[in-house]
Formats: sequence, structure tokens, C-alpha cells
Amino acid sequence: MLEKVFDSQDLPVPDRVDAWREVTALALIPNEFSIDRAADFGASLHAVDLGVAQVTSLTYASMTSRRTPRLIRRSDPDMYAVGLILRGRQGITQERREASLATGDLVVYSTSRPYEAVVEARQGRAASVVVQIPRALVPLPADRVERTLATRMPSQEGIGRLLAGFLTRLATDTTHYRAADVQRLADILVDLITAWLAHHIDAEDRTPAETRGQVQFLQIQSFIRRNLDDIGLAPATIAAAHHISLRTLHRLFQRHAHGTTVTSYISRQRLEHARRDLADPRLAARPVHAVAARWGFRRPADFTRAFRTAYGTTPTDHRRACLRAQSGTQR
Repeated sequence: MLEKVFDSQDLPVPDRVDAWREVTALALIPNEFSIDRAADFGASLHAVDLGVAQVTSLTYASMTSRRTPRLIRRSDPDMYAVGLILRGRQGITQERREASLATGDLVVYSTSRPYEAVVEARQGRAASVVVQIPRALVPLPADRVERTLATRMPSQEGIGRLLAGFLTRLATDTTHYRAADVQRLADILVDLITAWLAHHIDAEDRTPAETRGQVQFLQIQSFIRRNLDDIGLAPATIAAAHHISLRTLHRLFQRHAHGTTVTSYISRQRLEHARRDLADPRLAARPVHAVAARWGFRRPADFTRAFRTAYGTTPTDHRRACLRAQSGTQR
């Protein structure tokens, strides 16, 4: 989904830093850069415009970037930027707060306030995903949100994990989406960021009911994906785990899953994971029935029937075709 916008390897060494400065000003916002070893500088940038949100995946060498008052006066899109650190150590200072960030950490900062960000790439390049959304789209008290600027926020649990997982998938997704799908992704992203910020400022009651419903649905989907190998996974256990009624669970799927039921979503996810395992040459020695059992199919015949219905072939034939194709590619 993200398209390559810039790769320093495509340019002569003397042109790389200036080109990086120009492309980040267009894709993100103008910044000043300090780069100690310009001759060794390397960076890449992939981006997608979701309309109301801009998603950018970046890799870069060690550097310091600054958003100065002069640059803000020249151009201020008045946005919140949310960053997820994928690799390397980074630090950011804004509004007299300073955060030291490592892999997996989230941070929010404002394009309307001066900041300084320091990247320590160490081995290889540092990497991050940055999302920019207009501040006007976040229906939360601005003064309370600004207390979280340049604050380290972990992504190991709760809505933070959900947001980090969504950003990671966006950064690695190569799917081409229709315009309607792009709009839906943008809406989900804005809802996630709003709910994430609301959680950190204790303002969940200030978020719209639609946002709360969307985020709850995404949390349930995430729970299902994490527990696909549990043969006891069923609508009743899912509802109990989230302290909601079965009726509420089914209503959430009716509203947000475009006609997909809870049971069919579980089955489809299990089939997709099994299909990937069957295509993995590292798992070629694992029997088909063992792959099926790993993803919650207790009876091989049920698995074969569901697989044929979904993909038009048997699990065994699918595995053979994938391994044959991979063997031919390697030769």
C-alpha cells in the first residue's frame, strides 16, 4: 500500500542530504537537519495519503532534526504527529518535556510547537512509522492532549498495542486498496489515535460513541487473532472476555464487519493462518492434520471441506503447488 517516495541509494552521494530535506518537507513537514557524516548518510521514505491522514514509513541514519519557530511561522498545518519506533533509539524534546524512545515505543508531538528529535541509528538504520492527522479531527481537549506531547508511551498492551499493530501492518502492507477502503482505513486510524489519546488523558467519555464502538470492535478482532489456536474460542467466550453480552458482540460485527458474523470471521482467520503455514517450506514436514489442529480444526475432514470451499483446492494440493513454485523460483 505504501509507495516508495525516496531512497538515498538512487542518488549520487553529494545530493542525498538535500534531497532528503526536500522530500521530508513535502511528505511530512519542513525541518532543519544536522547530519554529522553526510558522506555516509542513508535514508528511505515510503508514504500513503489516506486523505485525512498521512502515513509515512522511514529509515534513516543518525541525525538531529529541528522544527523551529521560523519554520512554524512559514508553514503550520496544525497537526498531531504520532510516531512508532520500529528500530533504533530516538529522543524528542517539546514543550519542556523530553522522551527517550526505543523499539516499540509510541509518541505524540505537535507540528505547531518547536521540537528537536535526535536519532541514534547504531547498527544499520533507525526506522519508524509516522502518522499526521489534523488536530481538528481529534475531539479531545487540546490543553489535556498537549500534556502528553513528547512523552514515551509503550505499545505492549491495550489500545497502544492495537495502534502499534495497525501502524506496523500499514507500513508493510503491499495491497492495493479501492478508494472506499482507503477512506475506511483513514477513519479507523483516526478513531484509534483518538481512543489512544483519550485513554492517556482519562477522557474516554469525550470520544464519540461511534469511535468507542469501532475501537471495541478492533480490540475484539485482535483478541480473536491472538487466540485462534484455542479450540474453545467461540462467540460466548469472546463476549465474556470483553464483559459484553452476546447480543452486543453480534451487533458490533453487524455494524463494523460488513455482514461477516463472529463465527465466520474466526473460521476465515483460522483458514488464512493454516494456508500460510501450508505454503511455508520450513513447515513442509509438518502433517496437514497437525497444521489444521494448530489453528483450531479438530477434525481433518472438516478442515479439508472448509479449505476447499474457501480456496477451491485441497490443503494437500495447495501445499504441493506452493512448494513446487518456490522450488522452481530458487532454481
